[in-house]
Amino acid sequence: MSSSSDITQAEETDYSIIVPAFNEEEYLPKTLRSLNACMERIENAKGEIIVVDNNSDDRTAVVAKSTGVRVVHERIRGIAMARNSGAEQALGQVFFFVDADTSIPPSLFQEAYQLSRHGRVGAGGATLRFDRTHGKLVFGLLVPKFWNLISQIFRLAAGSFVFCRKELFVECGGFPENIYAGEEVFFSRKVKESCSRAGREFRILGGDRVVTSSRKLLWHSNLRISLSMFLLIVFPLSIRYRKLCHFWYDRPDGK
Repeated sequence: MSSSSDITQAEETDYSIIVPAFNEEEYLPKTLRSLNACMERIENAKGEIIVVDNNSDDRTAVVAKSTGVRVVHERIRGIAMARNSGAEQALGQVFFFVDADTSIPPSLFQEAYQLSRHGRVGAGGATLRFDRTHGKLVFGLLVPKFWNLISQIFRLAAGSFVFCRKELFVECGGFPENIYAGEEVFFSRKVKESCSRAGREFRILGGDRVVTSSRKLLWHSNLRISLSMFLLIVFPLSIRYRKLCHFWYDRPDGK
């Protein structure tokens, strides 16, 4: 049973930033600095950052705690499970889901917050770009541009940055936990229905773009990336099997 102090704290928290993290001790500090800059941009509002340690075997939890953010633990490895676990603990009225290797422009964060908290937008995402292309024209530059086009036309959020009003997140059931890749696409479809019923809009924000890590371009060869994409096209149900989604979960030793 919730205490009166818990209820008061929840009522006073305007937004929650949820960061799923598995072995992110290297990237997490930069992401948290970016998020703190975003929070400073929001005046007269109370926010919190929750790092979800997704069964890491490095210093992810220690690094997160050293910055003063709240840390929760999710033992089952999976991005959807981690995001949902963070949402269950979140006190805010607006949820922001940000990947641990991603930086958010403060102006973009402010726009998303104002639209969802005080405007008619119920949920959404933003266009993105990689921090570096590593000389890979197709996967480093053209693929992100193509995704941004698809994202804006079909109104699908990228997992690196998703925002949603709490009541709509709860109504649509959160991120689907029976798939291991592309969960943000399925979430986008579900929450758009919830937005429609609530008379709200699902919007993909342009302008300042989310900057996310291109480290997978270094971890995997062009052939490996191409085969992973081909598998999704010819066998879409592969996303239901963790072993077939190794591109999203496997890392080189020491990474």
